[in-house]
Amino acid sequence: MKYTLHLIFLIVSFLPWTTFVQAHEMNGHVSVEARLFANAPLYPDQERNNGSIALAPEYYHEWENGSSFTFVPFLRLDSADSERTHFDIRELNFLLLGDPWELRIGIAKVFWGVTEFVHLIDIINQTDLVEDLRGEDKLGQPMVHLSAPTDWGVLDFFVLPFFRERTFPGPDGRLRTPVAVDTGNPVYENSAEENHVDFALRYSHVFGFGDIGFYYFKGTGRDPLFIPSLNTGGQPVLLPFYRLIDQAGIDLQLVAGSWLWKLEALYQDNESENFYAATGGFEYTFIGVGDSTMDLGLIAEFAYDDRDDEAATSFENDLLLGLRLGVNDTAGTELLTGLSYDLDSRGNVLRIETSRRITDSLKLFLEGWAFFNVEPDDTSLYSIRDDDFIRLQLFYYF
Repeated sequence: MKYTLHLIFLIVSFLPWTTFVQAHEMNGHVSVEARLFANAPLYPDQERNNGSIALAPEYYHEWENGSSFTFVPFLRLDSADSERTHFDIRELNFLLLGDPWELRIGIAKVFWGVTEFVHLIDIINQTDLVEDLRGEDKLGQPMVHLSAPTDWGVLDFFVLPFFRERTFPGPDGRLRTPVAVDTGNPVYENSAEENHVDFALRYSHVFGFGDIGFYYFKGTGRDPLFIPSLNTGGQPVLLPFYRLIDQAGIDLQLVAGSWLWKLEALYQDNESENFYAATGGFEYTFIGVGDSTMDLGLIAEFAYDDRDDEAATSFENDLLLGLRLGVNDTAGTELLTGLSYDLDSRGNVLRIETSRRITDSLKLFLEGWAFFNVEPDDTSLYSIRDDDFIRLQLFYYF
């Protein structure tokens, strides 16, 4: 990536300020994956199933004053989808510690949010959609991040000098739109395109029975719209269109005994529209179910977007229900189920995931997705209505 050399030069320029190396470590994981689909593909170019291998090493370097250097590359090779075969730098940054502030420069990942199923306000990093349908995997974001903790909360300032385009499955991949997205020809509202500099400011505070955060973001929106077009071969494609936005948001989490209450909300203004969206709900945990060591959590959330069918997300008027089981055994066995129900189209999505350590170095992850009652007017799900699948992953940690 063309911004990588500039970041490496900037990071290395800080190194003489530090003293000799105090500690360093190398770890990470390699994984093999199989995705098996219950039905034949809907579109002629698609492969039915796919296998892949991924490598995610992590190098961490720390100096005696607490400053550190982190490098986390990521590589996946996929048997079916050329767009899913990709390389990314998740992190490549230098952390400089001051008193009472810290400065991170380089490529990094920042997560905002409290809800379980819809991470509405998580806007700093772009979604790596070919990795995970949920949108929880993120691309590394170039940034200058200054964090200043105080007695009354933490202030975070972000300068984001380079925009990352969202990844999408290619023509051969499953879980895609009927017309493939042409990621090689994005369209931008601003003439600076991916070089537009974005800014964000966030205030967060942890108090006795919860935590709260407020933020303001100004720059290129991470969620694209799509423009129908033709590629050089005359085939129809969708061009991702990225707008400039102003967005403010809040996240709130409250703890009351076994209850955990959660809320995320935002208001966005752009050239063509302004809207608000919110997601919130609760999780109630039963400790020691049936006099065992297991904990069972009941999750209920509601997601709303006032754009209705014009929303760029599939969660515009949805009820989301889930169960979380923590076995609390030595193998770290966990189970999470989630069901989303669209209150407008009546479509349902069921997801089940479970994981368990086999040894200290091996971990097994199993995930299943199923789509029910999907009608043609459900634009977010109809194109993947036959893409019920099981994903099996085996991780080796080193």
